[in-house]
Amino acid sequence: MLDIKFLRENPEIVRENIKKKFQDQKLPLVDEAIDLDAKKRAAQQEADSLRAERNSISKQIGMFMAKGQKDDAENAKKKVGEFAARLSELEVLEAELDEKLTTVMMTIPNIIDDSVPIGKDDSENVEVQRYGEPVVPDFEIPYHTEIMEKFEGIDLDSARKVAGNGFYYLMGDIARLHSAVISYARDFMINRGFTYCVPPFMIRSNVVTGVMSFAEMDAMMYKIEGEDLYLIGTSEHSMIGKFIDTITPEEKLPYTLTSYSPCFRKEKGAHGIEERGVYRIHQFEKQEMIVVCKPEESRMWFDKLWQNTVDLFRSLDIPVRTLECCSGDLADLKVKSVDVEAWSPRQKKYFEVGSCSNLTDAQARRLKIRVKGKNGNYLAHTLNNTVVAPPRMLIAFLENNLQDDGSVRIPEALRPYMGGMEKIVKK
Repeated sequence: MLDIKFLRENPEIVRENIKKKFQDQKLPLVDEAIDLDAKKRAAQQEADSLRAERNSISKQIGMFMAKGQKDDAENAKKKVGEFAARLSELEVLEAELDEKLTTVMMTIPNIIDDSVPIGKDDSENVEVQRYGEPVVPDFEIPYHTEIMEKFEGIDLDSARKVAGNGFYYLMGDIARLHSAVISYARDFMINRGFTYCVPPFMIRSNVVTGVMSFAEMDAMMYKIEGEDLYLIGTSEHSMIGKFIDTITPEEKLPYTLTSYSPCFRKEKGAHGIEERGVYRIHQFEKQEMIVVCKPEESRMWFDKLWQNTVDLFRSLDIPVRTLECCSGDLADLKVKSVDVEAWSPRQKKYFEVGSCSNLTDAQARRLKIRVKGKNGNYLAHTLNNTVVAPPRMLIAFLENNLQDDGSVRIPEALRPYMGGMEKIVKK
């Protein structure tokens, strides 16, 4: 969420940013916000003036009574009563205007970084760099669920009966591989100095609206009926919420945390053929990393975060590339994002396995995440990035480590988490 003072003083910059994000339908919101802000400040000024005058007259009442000027005292009391009635009206008006202004401000997108390429959607994202040599073997690689089925490692039919489409049972060595990848990712991040955390898997509505846009909330979040609780779509939500309404001494920053959680997503909309199977589902598990830092350090941490994901995938012999997300592909709170994509030898292309985002002070402003500095308090910057999110990670892992005899090689780094197993073979 933008600072209203910034919008008030730089409306053209905000309008131009909206155009860069191809959200022209939001252009009228700039004038609406300016109008609401002016009305709110006018109401505040009138209320402040009335309070000052009321206090002055209230002091006169005692003086009138002491002098026996009862009529003057009664007239003063009457004025105080009138002020009280008007102040009550203004307080209601201020609250209404503040609520409307907040809703509008939460709909206006954050100012994107100057380095972000301009484009309408993810088809215009820009490749930055490749890591590892993508290989297409001389044998056919089956679809990922077919590979899992050969190891008796997945049951989609039973899951549909139990929960519907978008769910799965993982079993045997595939389930073990799933857990091994999560555990390896946890230790990988701990070894890089991050503090491990298991957060709440449900959050309240004020946290939801603090960490994401209304559009994301509608498309992603499952609400618990009859309660002010939502299932998290990623542990970033509850991890950033951990710092709601806090003031942290700047010498304690940065907070570098890596969190595990199940994730629950509606995944609204139709998806292509490559998103069948377990690519896009309603429930999955994820290892995440988040950083809360001083503003001047967020660019540095942004580069460190996506590099962690690249390094982890390369440690498991999976070729990856990084993509700079274009303006139209950025969620409203994000200033800059880089996607990490893994190589799919079956599809002969890369697919997304993680996303790193810098939100600068957008979430901090909504959630009042502040830092106590030498010259006063200021807003922190927040960042997040995917470490691994099985089962997408499993797709990349299985395809890149499948052998021509049908077995799946276990890279050396993962073997301790698989009981020393060097490969997965058919039962």
